[in-house]
Parts: sequence; C-alpha cells; structure tokens
Amino acid sequence: MLAYVLIPVGFVLLIKGADVFVEAASSLARRLRVSDLAVGLTVVAFGTSLPELAVNVTASVQGNTGITIGNVIGSNIANILLILGVSGVICPLVVTRGTVWREIPLSLLAALVVGIAANDHLIDKAASSALSRADGLVLLCFFAIFLYYSASIARNFEGVESAAPRAVFSLTRIAVMMAIGFIALILGSKWVVDGAVKMATALGISEAVIGLTIVAVGTSLPELATSAAAAYRKNPDIAIGNVVGSNIFNIFFILGVSAVIRPVPFETRANLDIGTLIVSSLLLFSCMFMGKRHVLERWQAGVFLGGYALYILLLLLG
Repeated sequence: MLAYVLIPVGFVLLIKGADVFVEAASSLARRLRVSDLAVGLTVVAFGTSLPELAVNVTASVQGNTGITIGNVIGSNIANILLILGVSGVICPLVVTRGTVWREIPLSLLAALVVGIAANDHLIDKAASSALSRADGLVLLCFFAIFLYYSASIARNFEGVESAAPRAVFSLTRIAVMMAIGFIALILGSKWVVDGAVKMATALGISEAVIGLTIVAVGTSLPELATSAAAAYRKNPDIAIGNVVGSNIFNIFFILGVSAVIRPVPFETRANLDIGTLIVSSLLLFSCMFMGKRHVLERWQAGVFLGGYALYILLLLLG
C-alpha cells in the first residue's frame, strides 16, 4: 500500500522541484546577462529531463539497475509514441527540414548505440552484457558532440526564448528556490524509486517493467505538458523538438551518467524494448515522407497511440 502513496507523491515533488529549480536557474542566468536563447537551449531543455536524471541517479546509487535502464528506454518510447501521438492528435505537427534530417536520425543513432553497447555477448560470447563505465563515458562523449552541434546552430532557432521564464529574482530568493527545488528532486526521486521497487515486489513483476511503464511515463510528464501545450498553441517545432531533444539527452547524458556511477547489467529481454525504440524512431522518420511531406498527421499520431497501447499490453502479458 505504501508504494501507491510514495510514487504519486514522488512524481509531484519531482515535477514541482524541477519547475522551481529551472525558474531559479533561469533567473540567475539573466542576472548574469546570459541571453534568452542560451537559457532556452540549456536551462529549460535540461529542466524537462531533470525528473529522469534524478530518478536514474538515485536508482544507480541504490543498485536498482532495472529501473535505471527501464526509465530511460521507457521514457523515450513514451516520448515518441505517447507524447507525439497526443500532440499530433491535437494538431498536425509540421517538422522543419533540419529536424527531419539531423535531430531525428541522431535520436535513432542514440538508440542503436545503446543497443550495441549493451550486447557485448553478440561479439564476444564470454563477455557479460552490460553498460560499463567505459560505455557510459562513450555516451557522454556523444552528448558533448550533441551540445557542440546545438550551440553551432543556435542562431537558426526561433522562438526558443519564449519557453524560458522571464522573472528576475534577488540572489537570496534564487538560492532558496534552488535549494528547495534540489531537495524536492532528491526526495521525489528516492520515493519514486523506493515505491517502484515495493510495487514490483508486491505485484511479482520485474523492476524493469515498472521502470518501462509507470516510472517512465511519470518522469515524462514535463515533456507531455510542454509538447501538448505547444501543439495546442500551434507551435509544432517546440512540440516535436522537445521530444526528439529529450530522447537524445536521455540516452547520451542520463544513461551515460548512470553507467559511470554504476555499470548497468543488461538482460537479453530488454532487446525487445530497445527494438521497440528503434522501430518507433524509424516510424517517426518514415512518417515525414508519408502523406504530407514533413508533417505528422492526425491519423499517423493515432497509429503512434495504438502502437504504444500494444507495447504496454505486450509488457504486461510478458
């Protein structure tokens, strides 16, 4: 019974903590005369992935590796099939050429890289399948390249600054808000992880399944809120860019940090989840050339939602 209280309360703390922390960090950046564009591309983009990062760091430290990899892979699948599905039903998403030919393929590459890194036994039968600390460092190197790429094209983004809070607070208030946000993130992540472990034990299912479903969807709520609101306001670039960017961030940075903290054992059955992520990324890329070019239409978004429902059903039946 305790798990059913810990998880929702933990999610509330995670989301509110991330919101308060990002607002304070944005205000501090403005006091330091950092541009709106830079704030939008760094602080705000990082903020939507703070829940996943907090949960994964906590799970890695505590040794709950099933939740570690399940949260990242599950969040990325939910981002594409669930969040883009909901956003695309609200409003057809027109995608820029750069996103089609650069960001979406990069998110596909991220899924392929983690699949290869976690399947050492396919190359060396004597090797154990795991994301090692060396693999984590490789993922972080990819993330550094992604950051450099993002900075190099920053001048081509429009409207990013509107996503960043504009309030400027006193240094004392900023310090208090950041402290409150950080504490909420720590407590929320611990409660979510502890609750997920208790729920998995009570239901007799693996931590990975809980991580792929409840934890993954819960930590993706900031992306869902951002993309759905952007679709409703007819801002498709923000809706789809938020999801694709989050997927790249989740694998290269969050999974990279998690593996550096503690190597992540990899079960062969998890190839189904990575395969689903790869197929989802390929489906997103293919939809850019089916029907209206570079547009995710409502019927395609409906297919995404149906695919996500089927995936969850297979997880629960498996």
